[in-house]
Amino acid sequence: MKREPGNIAILGSTGTIGLSGLDVVRRNPDKFNVVSLSANQNVSLLQEQIEEFKPLLVSVSDQKSGEDLQGAIGKNGPKIVVGPNSAELAVSEPSVHTVLMAISGYAALKPLLTAIENDVHIALANKESMVAAGDLVNARLLKSKSSLIPVDSEHSSLYQLLLGVDPREVRSMTITASGGPFWNLDAEQMKEVTPEQAIKHPNWEMGAKISVDSATMINKGLEVIEAVQIFQLPEDKVKVLVHPQSILHGMIDFEDGTQTAVLYQTDMRIPIAHALSKLASRDPKESPGLRVENSGVAALDLANVQDLSFFQPDNDRFPGLELCRKASRIGGLAPCILNAANEIAVSRFLNKEIGFTEIVDIARIVGKDLENLVSGSGDVLGLAEIENADAAARKAASECVL
Repeated sequence: MKREPGNIAILGSTGTIGLSGLDVVRRNPDKFNVVSLSANQNVSLLQEQIEEFKPLLVSVSDQKSGEDLQGAIGKNGPKIVVGPNSAELAVSEPSVHTVLMAISGYAALKPLLTAIENDVHIALANKESMVAAGDLVNARLLKSKSSLIPVDSEHSSLYQLLLGVDPREVRSMTITASGGPFWNLDAEQMKEVTPEQAIKHPNWEMGAKISVDSATMINKGLEVIEAVQIFQLPEDKVKVLVHPQSILHGMIDFEDGTQTAVLYQTDMRIPIAHALSKLASRDPKESPGLRVENSGVAALDLANVQDLSFFQPDNDRFPGLELCRKASRIGGLAPCILNAANEIAVSRFLNKEIGFTEIVDIARIVGKDLENLVSGSGDVLGLAEIENADAAARKAASECVL
């Protein structure tokens, strides 16, 4: 099969973003064709996806799950590749034109860099890769034919608002946060939060890790860093407003006092459909494609929206946001270290090894302990330096005792 616009790889196909992406494909079979899929352990769901979408290649990172899948589909199905680096093979399939990067966490970085190396266009639904290695990703994008469009609802909105805009007209940009499930709790109550409570987001259906990040508001801090990298603005020009309804996702403030905003239902199929459709042209850098007619989501009816409320973030109860801002200002390896420490701390919380408020404490302590690794020189760090800092931060966060 030749590389054609609309040929898609979906990495993380059994997660919530991957499932939403597949539904967009399902609703627009004339525009999109699934070439490769990548997942971790959900063999039964992956088998269903293979039967429906008939990809050429499927990657499974877990060895046993890959063997189980191969046994289930037999020899007449797609090529199965297995192992920790298999997602890189999924995005390297020669006919892939666009990848929906829906792998969670730092694990998406190498597949992302592989996509760029292969001139594959990227619908990016992973913030951690830009947080940990944004300078490196941007440097490689400049040398590549790849286009990158963000899929996070906030960054997708900002991207849409900035189309055709002269950057000199922009005073600042604003991303919104729901506030998570604990916006109204006091500091003492938050110490008692359980993993079961933290993964229940009030507005969005998300995986466990991102739900916990939303609850600590570190997720919003990581999104600030991501916005700085994608839109090349200083950190202090990226504002955050708490907006419990999650209807308004992003806003631009222009120098003349004008404000523009994007509003839509809390459904990730909208930003996914936008990114995939804009990338589904022969050269999206030159001429992006048109929006799809069917994302699966109804238009927002403002007459039925009872309330739109906005608040300034409470940095005393949610210190993770300011911690991320500090890392962004320092630059160098600081965001990478923060991201790695947070991933381990969230895992420890989900395993009930630490308390909810200790997640940010560990991220702060690890960042302080590893400050000798941090470089703010402005030089683009290499992958080896980033990987070493990530590993050191993970080890320190695993061993950190409060």
